Amino acid sequence: MKMHAINWPDGFLPGFTDNFCSNEMIVANLTTQDIWPLLSKPAVWPTYYQNSANARFYDDKGPELEQDVRFYFETFGFPVEARVTEYVAPAQGEAARISWHGWAGEEGSDERLDVLHAWLIEDLPGNRVRILTQETQKGKPAVALAKTKPNPMINGHQDWLDGLVNAALANRVL
Repeated sequence: MKMHAINWPDGFLPGFTDNFCSNEMIVANLTTQDIWPLLSKPAVWPTYYQNSANARFYDDKGPELEQDVRFYFETFGFPVEARVTEYVAPAQGEAARISWHGWAGEEGSDERLDVLHAWLIEDLPGNRVRILTQETQKGKPAVALAKTKPNPMINGHQDWLDGLVNAALANRVL
């Protein structure tokens, strides 16, 4: 079976940005339908991921992400403004996808950070689900993050994945 990959918009292709991180889990006894409600609603993120806070939407949107919607949240010490660049809800036989362009700092500033954070969730044979999250980053803060050991992005996104899977498993038991 061929597994799907992240769709990268222009300007965010890994290898051509200042920082890149990738985390993935394949878990038995979960489905895309179990994961999606926990990922598509930013207000739920802090219930399983401590590094997320204060999510809110603009333009009377929400509580669920959707294509091109603008939202805000805080993570890794950054206030992040964001716009959804890809939103594909779960459908039989198709990978579900959420990606957003997030930014912190004034455009043109040395401290500006631009990211593309992407999620891909797909059901696999044998009652398994694959959850892939990848992020590319551009800007001076991204250069510093890429050199930091241990890698805060890899570790933080793994915490997000672990929390997401544990929350989905706990919800299945209910």
